[in-house]
Parts: sequence; C-alpha cells; structure tokens
Amino acid sequence: MRAARLIKLMLLLQSRPSMTGTELARHLEVSERTVSRDVLALSEAGVPVYADRGRTGGYRLVGGYRTRLTGLGRTEAEALFLSGVPSALRDMGLADAASAARLKVSAALLPELSDAPASAAQRFHLDAPGWWQPHDPPPLLPALADAVWDDRRVTARYRRREAEAERQLEPYGLVLKAGVWYVAARAGDGFRVYRADRFTAVVAEADRFERDEAFDLPAFWEERAAEFARSILRDRVGLRLTPEGARRLRHVTDGAAAAEALTAAPPADGLGRVTVTLAVESLEVAYEQLLGLGPEAEVLEPQALRDRFAEAAARSAGLYR
Repeated sequence: MRAARLIKLMLLLQSRPSMTGTELARHLEVSERTVSRDVLALSEAGVPVYADRGRTGGYRLVGGYRTRLTGLGRTEAEALFLSGVPSALRDMGLADAASAARLKVSAALLPELSDAPASAAQRFHLDAPGWWQPHDPPPLLPALADAVWDDRRVTARYRRREAEAERQLEPYGLVLKAGVWYVAARAGDGFRVYRADRFTAVVAEADRFERDEAFDLPAFWEERAAEFARSILRDRVGLRLTPEGARRLRHVTDGAAAAEALTAAPPADGLGRVTVTLAVESLEVAYEQLLGLGPEAEVLEPQALRDRFAEAAARSAGLYR
C-alpha cells in the first residue's frame, strides 16, 4: 500500500512544477505528516525531492528528474477509456484505476502539454444518470464488471417480477442507459439483455469463455433498444393536432412514434390541423403525456380516453372561470 502511495507521490511531483504538503495530502488522502515521512523515504531512496520552506513553499523534483514508472497496466489503460464517465467508473469500482492512469499520462506528457488533461476535463463532461433519479448503483455491478473485463462465466440468480431463476451467463458487456445499468450476455445460443439491479447473486466461474469476435456491443444495444421501444407501444390513440401540436408532439411522447404518425397522416384540413394515429405504451401513459399539449391536441379515440380529457378540460375551465 505504501509503495503504491510513494509511486503516486512521485508521479504527482513529476507532473507539476511543485506541490504543497496540503495539496499532496489531499490527493493521496493522507495527513501532511504522512506526506513528510513519504518525502523523506523517497529522498533516502535516491529520488531528488527538494522541500521549499516558507509560507509559499512546497515540494518539487530537482533537475528535471523523471521516473520511468509511467507504463500503464491493463486495468488502468482500460479504465482510461471510460474516464469521461466518472459515475460509471465509480459504480464499477474503477475510479482508482482511472485516477492512476490519468496521473501516469500526465506525468509522461511534455511540460508544455501538462495542462491538457485538466483543460479537457473542464470543457467536456458526460453526466449519465437522468434528472431527478436517485443514483444508487446495483450492489453486484462490480462483480459483473469484473466478469466482463475478464471474460469469465458466471452463475447468477436473476429476479423477474416475483420469481427468481438461476442462469449460466457469459457477460459480454455493460451498458449505462439513463442511469440504469444493463448486462449484455450470452445465455445458451443467443444474446439477451438483463438489468443489473435485478441480479441477486453473481458467482464467477473458474473458466473463461471465448468471445465471439463478431459481437459488436454498440450495434447490439442499438438494435435491442429499438426492438424494446417498439415492443412497449401496444396501444393506439387517434388525435387531431394543430400545427403547434404537431410540432410539439415529439417532445411529449416517443419521438420515433410521433415521426411515424405524422408521416402517415393524411393532408391537413383547412385550419392546418392533421389527424394522426399515434402508438403509445398505454392509455394511462398517453393521458399523462398528451396533457402537456393542452388545447393543441384533441383526442378522437378511444372514447374512454376522449371522455377523460373532456373531464380534465371541464375541471380546468372551472378553475379559471
């Protein structure tokens, strides 16, 4: 543990002109007294660390000293490619590996490029979870991530509705969609998608599986996501939309379904209104979504949903009478 900390301390000093004891302590998550002892240990080992005294002092390496301990390990190199998604790294237990990788890259850069990592990090950031959603990573996600990285078969228990079943899986990849983690895995002869938060047990097997080199995770996910989006649109709703309602339809309901409905619509009437048949997840969901269009949309069918909108309109009129 201390050896890793000494290497990290040396890399920190190599990547910057100088650092105070307070800064080093914060980066290393230790006390300033520990930093002083570590600096002394490096000095005794022959590393030319110099301490500048005074209020503006700090620690620095003398004479442009550079260590050769900047080679990336496999875990660090793989984690570096995910470093733009910090929440994903934390969820999978790879935050430390990514931090070490970034530090090694910074230490290896020429002095005139030393600000490049910070410059990029302050200009681009990907916040994966959705708004107003609690971000509680699945407790078994690190175990699943380890199996994915290592091509390791797992025996898992998976909960679907009220029942649990044991499955033998070959986990190929992880996908973070709107704050929810999914596992793409081969089960039997085909690939399926599982929600990571529904796993109740994951045990990695001793043997590894041989990956299908033709498997393309982004393409697989795009295809399955499109299939899922189509599969949940089980009901149909007839609407008459004003031009404004037609423009806003894709903002309140499924974008692909809205585009399909508008494309298939007959020509507009004399008032510019179009009549569409919209695919929706359910009448309850349609009610909640289409309320956002207000008077820009008139529900034509089914009659039960039309009656519900008529009642809502009457209640609103009563409030503003």
